[in-house]
Amino acid sequence: MLTPFRVDTNSLFITERLNEVGIDVRLKLVAGDDVEALAELLQTALGWADLIVMTGGLGPTEDDITRAANARLLRGMTMPQINRRQALVPRGADVLPNPNGTAPGLWLEHGRTALVLLPGPPREMKPMFEAIVVDRLAPRTSGAGLFRRVLRITGRTESDVDATAQPIYGAWTAQAVPIATTILAVLGQIELHLTARAASRSEADAVLDAAVAELGDVLGDSVYSTDGRSLEAVVGDALRSKRFTIAVAESCTGGLLASRLTDVPGSSAYVDRGVVCYSNRAKIELLGIAETLIAEHGAVSEAVARAMAEAILAQAGANVGVGVTGIAGPGGGTPQKPVGTVAIAVVVDGDARVRTFQFVGGREQVKFQAAQAALNMVRLMLAGG
Repeated sequence: MLTPFRVDTNSLFITERLNEVGIDVRLKLVAGDDVEALAELLQTALGWADLIVMTGGLGPTEDDITRAANARLLRGMTMPQINRRQALVPRGADVLPNPNGTAPGLWLEHGRTALVLLPGPPREMKPMFEAIVVDRLAPRTSGAGLFRRVLRITGRTESDVDATAQPIYGAWTAQAVPIATTILAVLGQIELHLTARAASRSEADAVLDAAVAELGDVLGDSVYSTDGRSLEAVVGDALRSKRFTIAVAESCTGGLLASRLTDVPGSSAYVDRGVVCYSNRAKIELLGIAETLIAEHGAVSEAVARAMAEAILAQAGANVGVGVTGIAGPGGGTPQKPVGTVAIAVVVDGDARVRTFQFVGGREQVKFQAAQAALNMVRLMLAGG
């Protein structure tokens, strides 16, 4: 997990489940295969934590050192030979069965702290941890928990969202069921995470519903989701509800827009086709864009974006057509049209909207923001905004 070849998903799952039963996660660490270093980390955590959850390092090989680190810290077991390591159980520990693998888990208690040792593979770890949550952790919290809502926002900057929303959520910390707010942002998308610690889900739902409504009043239609849906899923649901189909013509996004639309299960009900026309020649040959139009306005222009949207719409006989053309970089920019310039056109049943954006960031970020902006334009037009 300290290399670029693996992504830590275990801690995300564990944190979510712990939060659901009212346990606040204060620290996450990734440690290398070093017995002394891991034992030192555990020693520090034992000084303040009520619960320590560890995943991985329970197998029989030389680099599986989680038990050894606990042994060094708790003095509850001695080191066996390598081929016996996987069967090692410290005195006083409860063995957690692993029906999906060979390495059992362990539950230990040291003073006020419970230590849980889980296998690393998610298919083994998740069922084992679910059993712990149900049998050992949830009964201790009597149904209380940390409950969350996430507002997903696009088309506004982080500073703008914070300035608008802060007077609202700044007052929530003093109410009977306080709500903590975290703002997370990437280029093209902002998330407001609302967390309420409540005695029950129904109590949390009441305060969170009111909070979401308050924020919705001030943030308006820049909020595209409060139920976890992605922007492409929101657009897909709107297309499906209207029984509309969509066709897209992409240059600088290179098919990303079509890919995001078709990432949604059931998207065959509304996605008709997508064309990647990266070069001027492709725009002319695949879409029939007039060469004189490109020469007059440039490939990256509102005129060409609109022509692309109208052409793909006519080809498909769809209800919605989208054209995207721009400069993703790092080269190709000019003083008049710097890197990040993107023209997007959306046509919905004859009603056309065209806009030029100036995005920042590297090539990948520009492509994502362009696809995000195109999806948002579709969303707003379908909603009549």
